[in-house]
Amino acid sequence: MKNKKGQALVEFVIILPIFVFMLLAIIDIGKIIFMRNELEQQLSEVIDLYRNDSSYNEIVDELRLEEDQVSLEIKNEDNEQVTFYLKKEVEIITPGLNLILDNPYSLEVQRVIAYAK
Repeated sequence: MKNKKGQALVEFVIILPIFVFMLLAIIDIGKIIFMRNELEQQLSEVIDLYRNDSSYNEIVDELRLEEDQVSLEIKNEDNEQVTFYLKKEVEIITPGLNLILDNPYSLEVQRVIAYAK
């Protein structure tokens, strides 16, 4: 009679690293999606403040972008439209996933609006 407990242990040891990798990768991807959503919300607030004639420094201070390590860039190149960029780096915790995604992973959201000033 074969030892079934030993077979189950070997199968568990083979599957465990794959399961842990998948679990950590799901957490990292969820964190990236969450942070992208947060940046989109902050970008909407930036545009609202910009339309209310707030300066660059007032926007950064009001939304505490430096505390959140978020960089803001506003480009007004042709006086017809304004482009807003928010950038943030997200740390990847999953070993091996940084071979697929850069570590830290750089998130960037942008929006273009008609020149309002």
